[in-house]
Amino acid sequence: MKVGVPREAQPGEPRVAATADTVARLIEAGLSVCVESGAGNAAFQDDETLRASGAEVVDDALVGADAVLSVGPLAASDYARLRPGAVAISFLPLPGSGDAVAAARDAQVTLMAMERLPRISRAQSMDALTSQALVAGYRAALVAAEMSPRFFPLLMTAAGTMQAARVLVLGAGVAGLQAIATAKRLGARVRAYDVRPSSAEEVRSMGANFLDLGLDSLAGTGGYAREMTAERSAAQQQALAPHVAASDVVITTAAVPNRPAPLLVTKEMLAQLPPGAVVVDLAAESGGNVEGSVAGEIVAIGPARVWGGRNVPAQLPDHSSRLYARNVADLLLLTVNEGDLELDFDDEIVDAVAVTHAGQVRHPDVEAML
Repeated sequence: MKVGVPREAQPGEPRVAATADTVARLIEAGLSVCVESGAGNAAFQDDETLRASGAEVVDDALVGADAVLSVGPLAASDYARLRPGAVAISFLPLPGSGDAVAAARDAQVTLMAMERLPRISRAQSMDALTSQALVAGYRAALVAAEMSPRFFPLLMTAAGTMQAARVLVLGAGVAGLQAIATAKRLGARVRAYDVRPSSAEEVRSMGANFLDLGLDSLAGTGGYAREMTAERSAAQQQALAPHVAASDVVITTAAVPNRPAPLLVTKEMLAQLPPGAVVVDLAAESGGNVEGSVAGEIVAIGPARVWGGRNVPAQLPDHSSRLYARNVADLLLLTVNEGDLELDFDDEIVDAVAVTHAGQVRHPDVEAML
């Protein structure tokens, strides 16, 4: 069975879906691995490194591939180049990937979306959303510290004491918890809020204070939050406003799967921040938790500078690639039996992630987006 790892189709994407250690694992499992020349350069996995691990470095990794591993979906025209029955595994952001889904369906390629992994213990090692959110949360705290005109830690000097920065993290999923942990390591005073009261214990275990706004829980399935109503959103914004105003740094990480990001911080709330305040919006690409944030840009809104995240995990391409490559290798190996591809749709993981198979779109919610 031949595994192909192409260069990423999305311009500027530095991550790669295979690293030296995962190439070695796949070869040990009886597979052959072909990596397109230069595919791993930006992630510090150059051709020689991958070749030394057992990969064949080629000009075109799609030729003859039985399985293709990538970070983002292939260009729509590339699915037609794969043999019918081949598997392609990648992130598949929806909506926005309709052309890729339609092309894979028409080419009878089994397209597997990493976002659709069920949150069960058996799938934890494959959970790329979690691994990349961890990277994003760490990066968010570093960005905030670099942009802030204030020290994060309390510093006692001969010229006087400089108080620790006040950091507020909104959203206490994987990204939020990592942002909390990193800000605490840097010495900041950290508070956090999440619509799931069950996250309070995790927040406190990181050394932060949990804000209880006295609102009803929005805990959903699989550890995610449910989408909130307009009335609930307005009540939450009103309750959060004084806490936002009392912060030097605000980091927002809230997301709802396959839905626009919830608006947590309005321009009116930003206007109450102290001069020099920094806001980091990790949800800027999906609509933004912060009103006025722009993905990939820093904008001034009132007294605050608002940093909008764009493909944040890719800003640390070494470790984000290592983590993602392990996730995707574990998923691929679930579909392999004695070196051959074997898809078991009775397996809840395979059933959940396989978006197309045998010329069909397998999930009604994906079909509705085409």
